[in-house]
Amino acid sequence: MKQYYLFLVFIFFNSCQYFDKQIPSEKELLQKELKSINWKEVDEYPSVVDCEKIEDKKQRQQCFFEVLTQLIQQKLSVDTLSILYPELDTIEVKVTVFPNATLQFEPQFPKDSVAYDTIKIDSILKARLVDFPKINPAIKRGIPVKTQFILPVILKVE
Repeated sequence: MKQYYLFLVFIFFNSCQYFDKQIPSEKELLQKELKSINWKEVDEYPSVVDCEKIEDKKQRQQCFFEVLTQLIQQKLSVDTLSILYPELDTIEVKVTVFPNATLQFEPQFPKDSVAYDTIKIDSILKARLVDFPKINPAIKRGIPVKTQFILPVILKVE
């Protein structure tokens, strides 16, 4: 029996090493979690009401781009852009969706483009691209985030 107690005492003192593990600090855990997050992608892309019923992530994104492009084309179709610049058939628009569901539009021009009055085109776009339907911002880990993308908008449909 004495050997049994000695064995239990030996086991007891050796088992303490299993309880004496280092607990990582908050900063270490935070850094590990931040490294594991893919900052290039969002969990849910921005969306409009018409696309909410689509379950597939890629199809919902495609639906959103199509609806937004179509809305921009409709708003610009009754404008003077095609009259002022008949050679301009497509314009790339940088769209920013903010976490509070507001939109910002910026035309993108080639670096060597001097043929266009960029300030005039920018002012026309800002005047026309208003009153959009409610847009739900992108979601990353349950938090609304800012997203940006470039949409090619066709000005002339022949």
